[in-house]
Amino acid sequence: MQNKQILFNKFKGFQERFHALENQMSDPQIIKDIALYQKLAKERASLCGRIAKFQELEKVEKEILRLEIIVKDAKEEKDFLELVDIELISLIENKENLYSQLEEFLIEPDPQDDKDVIVEIRAGIGGEEAALFVADLYRMYTYYADKFGFKVEIINSNPTPIGGFKEIIFSVEGDGAFKQFKFESGVHRVQRVPSTETSGRVHTSAVSVAVLPEAEEMEIEINPADLKIDVYRSTGAGGQSVNTTDSAVRITHLPSGIVVTCQDERSQIKNKAKAFKVLRARLLDKAQRDYNSKIKQERRMQIGTGDRSEKIRTYNFPDRRVTDHRVGITLYKIEQILEGDLDELVVHLAEAEKKLKLDKAA
Repeated sequence: MQNKQILFNKFKGFQERFHALENQMSDPQIIKDIALYQKLAKERASLCGRIAKFQELEKVEKEILRLEIIVKDAKEEKDFLELVDIELISLIENKENLYSQLEEFLIEPDPQDDKDVIVEIRAGIGGEEAALFVADLYRMYTYYADKFGFKVEIINSNPTPIGGFKEIIFSVEGDGAFKQFKFESGVHRVQRVPSTETSGRVHTSAVSVAVLPEAEEMEIEINPADLKIDVYRSTGAGGQSVNTTDSAVRITHLPSGIVVTCQDERSQIKNKAKAFKVLRARLLDKAQRDYNSKIKQERRMQIGTGDRSEKIRTYNFPDRRVTDHRVGITLYKIEQILEGDLDELVVHLAEAEKKLKLDKAA
């Protein structure tokens, strides 16, 4: 928790600003200026919750001071003083809770948190074993999404003959999807004995995960002249034809070099719509990365939103452990985690993000 006196003084400043806004908004000249009045009203509304909680804290602080004086004077009967002590303990606990709640007001919400997401999982080192782990992670994320009632839809996939994926791209739709999935971006490493390994030797493989907040059309403007769109026949695992019409779509964004393909639908129109959804998300992600690269200190204040080459988690099958390297937590329940039980990991990551934001706000 931040230093209490610093936190108290900060909210004292909010309170003074709140009263200043009320005085301004009662000025007839300002009332006539509709645009300025609305701006001040918006700022005042944003402070209301903070001020109400701060006023509650002030009342508790005053009551604690009053009771401490009673105990210090010790002029009352013993039984009465015992009751005062009990009340003091309760008020002090309440005060601590109120300070924690004040801290929450200092944390700016992530504007992306409520968005749907597009998740891209790609096999890295490890060949077929990495491709199989892509399938494992996809399954893990679908189970995790189910817990929140989110809708999962495959956008594009490149399956392998033995049940893995070289790549799979899917959307997760639901209120708060990005908030729940945003910590998954990065390299996930797996250590296990492949089914094809006769000597029992543990292999290390890796896959990369990218979690992209879905972009609205109004957020990303795409010039049709910047696009090269190709259509072709879909192919499945092993390259065999799975469609007799040119339903697969490849969109190349020429200025950025981003290429998106989609072939999972039998309809060219549906594949094109899905491809555009991925393209917008990647362009938004690129814009955010370009911005973040200019403010490296800001990047260091984020948890799990950046470098996709960063090793974020290791899944060790022989020891049944999963280690998240960003927060240094190791859990010995790999089976449950791969069944979608990510809650404990997400809680630790969210707490780490909160701490960084509070340190920044100090």
